[in-house]
Amino acid sequence: MSYSSRNDPKELLLGYSDVHPFSEVNISDRASVQELLETLLDPLKPHFSPLKARVRIPGGTAVRFDNTAAEIEGICRPMWALGSLLAGGGTYHGTEWWIQGLKAGTDPGSPEYWGDPRDNDQRMVEMCPLGFTLAVAPVFWESLSEKERANVEAWLGNSINSKHMPNTNWLWFRVFANLGLKKNGGKYSQERIEQDIIHLNSFFRGEGWSNDGPEGIWQQDYYSGSFAIQFLQLLYARLAGGEDPAKAEEFKKRAQDYALDFIHYFDEEGRAIPFGRSVGYRFAMASFWGALAYADVELPSPLTWGVVKGLLLRNLRWWQTQEQIWSPSGTLTLGYSFPNMYMAENYNSPQSPMWACLAFICLAVPANHPFWTSKEEPYPSSLLPTVKGLKHPGHIVSYLGGHRMLLSSGQACSYPMKGTHAKYGAFAYSSAYGYSVPTGCFSLEQFALASQLGLSDDGGEVWKTRRICEEAVIEYHGDQPVLKSIWKPFPDVKIKTYLLPPAEATPNWHLRVHKIEAGREVMTADGAFAICNERKKDGRNLDLYTEQIGEGTLPKIIGNYDLNTPEGSSPGKIGAFAVSKGAVGIVDLQGGIERNAMLVNADPNSNLVESRTVIPTLQHTIRKAENVWYVAGIYAKPSGQGISAHSYLDGWKEVPSVPKWLKDEMPTL
Repeated sequence: MSYSSRNDPKELLLGYSDVHPFSEVNISDRASVQELLETLLDPLKPHFSPLKARVRIPGGTAVRFDNTAAEIEGICRPMWALGSLLAGGGTYHGTEWWIQGLKAGTDPGSPEYWGDPRDNDQRMVEMCPLGFTLAVAPVFWESLSEKERANVEAWLGNSINSKHMPNTNWLWFRVFANLGLKKNGGKYSQERIEQDIIHLNSFFRGEGWSNDGPEGIWQQDYYSGSFAIQFLQLLYARLAGGEDPAKAEEFKKRAQDYALDFIHYFDEEGRAIPFGRSVGYRFAMASFWGALAYADVELPSPLTWGVVKGLLLRNLRWWQTQEQIWSPSGTLTLGYSFPNMYMAENYNSPQSPMWACLAFICLAVPANHPFWTSKEEPYPSSLLPTVKGLKHPGHIVSYLGGHRMLLSSGQACSYPMKGTHAKYGAFAYSSAYGYSVPTGCFSLEQFALASQLGLSDDGGEVWKTRRICEEAVIEYHGDQPVLKSIWKPFPDVKIKTYLLPPAEATPNWHLRVHKIEAGREVMTADGAFAICNERKKDGRNLDLYTEQIGEGTLPKIIGNYDLNTPEGSSPGKIGAFAVSKGAVGIVDLQGGIERNAMLVNADPNSNLVESRTVIPTLQHTIRKAENVWYVAGIYAKPSGQGISAHSYLDGWKEVPSVPKWLKDEMPTL
């Protein structure tokens, strides 16, 4: 029985103990993913405007562009899923809402006209899912009169072809606006398609990877793959490959190379590593895997269609466990694992999260394709390297220690962005422990320095972290990749950082080393991962650790107003840890420096995954003109099926050793 036959969408209102229908679907095959999609689309019905041209999801938050453009997001972004469903032969009872919306939205005489696009207009983004839907779902174009088709041609093609666009993945949106018209015999610009693809190819860096921008920008996040560039290259290969076979083959080759790196961003449970901007698009992170099947790419070993199918379906299943991602009316909220405005970008409207619909490109894949006919296979852990250096994104990925983790150096967003240092400049990102963003600009609690080194020259009020690196490279010492970066939080403070991945002997530890040359006196705070700060029995803050319960912290968590209490710190060589959903901790391995270990009671909602967190941290003050080396071991053992809470600290006393090459560079160690 389908979702739509069990529920009237206008009556969907989630109460205190209700579970969203999205979480009740047994995801196993194509039909179940179609049913899953209905649970995402149906709650939109009450939020359509009278003429169906706009969708306004409850939220009331502003965005950097006008509200009309934000509401266009609401109708166009779900077309990624609806168009895919229809292209694959599926049906949806609300398809007519979108057809009527297209007619009214592109009619200059309609009170719900979408408006003439300007340069760099958000409307251009939404032209991409609209162009795709026109290209794959003939019912849309066939439902239009000659006048209505002319309106669509004018709004979708003429306007975007004469406007300036950002020098980023946005150029793909113009390609698809034209492609949608071309597929239906409408007026389009082949010259624009070809020129934009030539320019987009200049973003290519090698081995499948593209920058989200031109030379001089180092930004290779999910927009390089699932959100835009790889995803749209594959859709283009499928839709235009017949007349442009050379480009199609090139894009498929890039996808083959990229897949062997991108698989490391997912773990056995289906979680993806949150990294970079726009992670509020949630399961769009896995859309690349469906696009591989849509473009019928020949998979590189060791990938099989059963493996690829598992990567996508497990990600969707993991999101089914995140029950706080929904509004009371059943629509997706701004946030990651729960509603969260701190991590949102200034371009995220209440309708923006529907970019998650990219994940449903798999529904455009024919039922007889091996993606659907193959038996789902588990993550191929035994067939992949446990640690791998990824040259182009500047990452070292590891799946030792029970989670997928990446160490990162060098990337930075090319324009001002809220929390950009946390989204790109942190040292480590984990599929189990999401990154944290600042909630304000006063004290460690608000800066929430998870996996970051913060420095303050004003007594701890304002903290600066790594954002821009002067140098960032992957070095190899033997067969071990190591990230080295050089950065300056202040003009007269220079830091060289080494990040060393886990080793087989100590799989729950990675090493973080800093050489700091201080031209001024600075306080430092070296943070581990953030972890849930809730007792299992009642949700109250963690107490001191007790082995009997297998939960708590060492030392004690001190409130935000009496941080100098002695019981709230311990010597750095003893370290600090917190145990709740797994365990995280940090210990000082540098004998010549006395750092203090403590727990930062981070501001609520600073973390993406857990709404209340604590961050084990080492603190120290460096005097002016002093040079110091810091060496820290960062511990992480996530919870998981079959893992006893009493085993979370099993590896805590087995600290990693500092390799000889590094000791030779550090005369004081």
